[in-house]
This record gives sequence, C-alpha cells and structure tokens, in this order.
Amino acid sequence: MKSIHDLLEVAIAQNASDLLIKAGSLPSMRVDGQLQSIGSDPLSVEDTEDLIHSIIYSSIRDYLLQVGPNASKFSGEELVDKKVQTLREMEEIDLVFTIDGLARVRANLFLQRNSVGAALRIIPLTPQTIEELNLPLILRDWASYPNGLVIITGPTGSGKSTTVAAMVEHINTARQCHIVAIEDPVEHVFQNKLSIINQREVGTDTRSFASALRAVLRQTPDVIVIGEMRDPETMRVAITAGEVGHLVITTLHTTSATATIDRMLNSFSADERAQVATELSGSLIGISSQRLVLRASSSGRLPAVEIMTASPTVKKLIEDMNTGELYATVREGQHFGMNTMNQALERLCQTKAITPEEAILHAGMNVMELRQMLRRA
Repeated sequence: MKSIHDLLEVAIAQNASDLLIKAGSLPSMRVDGQLQSIGSDPLSVEDTEDLIHSIIYSSIRDYLLQVGPNASKFSGEELVDKKVQTLREMEEIDLVFTIDGLARVRANLFLQRNSVGAALRIIPLTPQTIEELNLPLILRDWASYPNGLVIITGPTGSGKSTTVAAMVEHINTARQCHIVAIEDPVEHVFQNKLSIINQREVGTDTRSFASALRAVLRQTPDVIVIGEMRDPETMRVAITAGEVGHLVITTLHTTSATATIDRMLNSFSADERAQVATELSGSLIGISSQRLVLRASSSGRLPAVEIMTASPTVKKLIEDMNTGELYATVREGQHFGMNTMNQALERLCQTKAITPEEAILHAGMNVMELRQMLRRA
C-alpha cells in the first residue's frame, strides 16, 4: 500500500483537485472534475485506518511546528490519539496539513459503514492571480473598493476559495491594508506583502464564526474575509461591516447571482426582511457566480463566471425585494460590466475555448435560452 504522501504526490503530478479514500475501493483522484483510480489494489479497512492516522499525524505535526513543541501539554502521539477519539465521537472532522514544496491539503475525515473514509482537497502553496485563473478583471476592481460587500458563489468544487484567495493576494500586493480572514479551516496561507494578514481558524484560533465575527470589528480591519456565510448572523455581520467602512469578501453556496439574493433575504424572518434588503442594497458591490468548464482543445478547466454589479437598478430591485427582475437586469447590464452565466458560456464558445456541448451541460435551468443563443451565433 502506498502512503498518503505517495498518493498525494501521484494526484498532484496529475493536477488533481481531490483525493478520495474508502475501504474496499481503489484510491481515487479527481482530475478536471472526473474521477480516476490510482493503482490496482483496493484498500482494506486496515489500510484505510493507517492512511487516516497518517493524515491526522501530518496535521498534528504541522500544528506543533507552528506553535512550538512546548505549547501543548500533550505529546504528539497523545494529540493524535485525541484527534482519533474526536473523529469517533463527532463522526467527521476537518484537518489541514502541508506537503513541503508541493501543496497544502484540506482533509475531511468521516465514518462510513463501520470504517473511516477521507476526502482531501489539494490547494496550491501560492495563491494564483486573477489573471492566471482567467477570472473576469472586474474582480480586481472590486478588490480595490474601500468598503462594501463582495460575494463569490457557485456549487461545491467550483473554485470559490481559489477566487477569494486571488482577490486577497491582489489586495496584498497592491494596497496597505489590515486583512482579517475567518476560515474553517484555513486553506491558502498568505505571506505579508504590502498588507498585514491575520488568518483566524475556527476551532483553533476562535471558538466559532459567531464569536470571531463579534470581535472582528474591534480589530481595526480594512478588509474582512469570511470563509462562508452559513447563517443569518454571519450574513448580518457581513452586510453591516460592508456598510460601515470595511471591504468584506465572502462566499455562499448558490448557483446564480439572483439565487444568492433570494437565499440571503429568505434566511431572515418576514419582519426583518425589508430592513435587510435595504442594508444589502446599500452595501453590495457585486456578486460573481462561477462554474468550472472543460477546455475544448487541451486538458484543464476554465471558469465561466456570471457577474452582477450593484448598479442603480440592481440596488433598487434588491431594496424593493423584486428579485424576479434581477436576471433580465443582469442580462441587459453589459454597460455596468454584468453578464449572465449563459452569456459567459456563449462567449467561451465563440472563442472556441469550450465546446457547445460543454456549455449546455452547465446552463442549468436556462438551457433553452443558451441553445437559442448558440444557434443565433
């Protein structure tokens, strides 16, 4: 059986985004969104247990290297045993560790059918730039705002964290700011350049998102990065912070810019919704919604990105809670830098970056509209 580091080295060499571990199956890696097996021998329950222990050991090793061997009253082996016990009690845990010179790894360990499994996300050591990721340059403009709310959305695995990291790195190289990031867990690790960056990990540096958010406004931040808006309390702090003079960059699991507004407003009670809509319309800079699509002529994927900017019309529609008209406003809003997902997909087709078949796979509920657009083109 290969070690966890051997498996990750194979995955990294193939530009995989994820590695999956399950007893009774071959290790699998996700390359350009598709699963590929590694090796020819399925993992036994004992093999999987050994790999899980190795992942936990790697995470504990990184922790002790960071805080120093005398910072904990427990030995490394005791910390590993305690983490294994936590996994058994909690049934899933998140960990992060680094493979020197290669990548950082975010691991979710979980129980399944009386054994343990793992899903590992492979993260580059150095954040890529907005240009390197082929993201819309308007994101660079949004990162230059002194205050307001930027929301990066998309389904799981669409590169939201990578996009946020690129925006933070742009600020880090272009502006003198104090950036406070609240993450669960910390994925990309930044080195101070022009900015000072404090990265707080939930469960390690702070008890919860809620407690970190209550304190963040007292930490004199210029930029606040919230790993994910998970509940109304987080959303309220993000909106308020954007209103009172901070640039807030965060993510949400939604499939479109319009769905993002609906999701946020519907997270609040009917009595609160009108006030939240007014505050959101006042603080919003823009929403991007992205998906990763396969290149037509080579391996790898490209982002297709829907952009909704806070134009006067968009602000008015949000304030009036008239979200039904937002899609048409985005579609007709090229003057303000806006485009729908279908317009982004059509543009990639026109430049032959992706195939029409690939575009249609990612059109979602608006597939008929995209078919008509492609026929006209």
